[in-house]
Amino acid sequence: MQDKTYVITEIVGVSDTSISQAVSNAIDRANQTLKALDWFEVKEVRGTVVEGKVGQYQVTLDVGFRYLSDEEMRNWATG
Repeated sequence: MQDKTYVITEIVGVSDTSISQAVSNAIDRANQTLKALDWFEVKEVRGTVVEGKVGQYQVTLDVGFRYLSDEEMRNWATG
């Protein structure tokens, strides 16, 4: 098993329906542009209140993605 090195970045997911959907929205979007996305940690949950009701859920996540080896980069590029 090779050693792994990660980059950690913070993102915010948003949903009108639930906290879990806000997490899913954030991960789905990050996965479109980050290679080797491996894990996440929920750091903060907040939201908006509109007319006395929850208007929107906002979830701050730390996400970790791996630096890829040369071989992994070649495999990723060729699909």
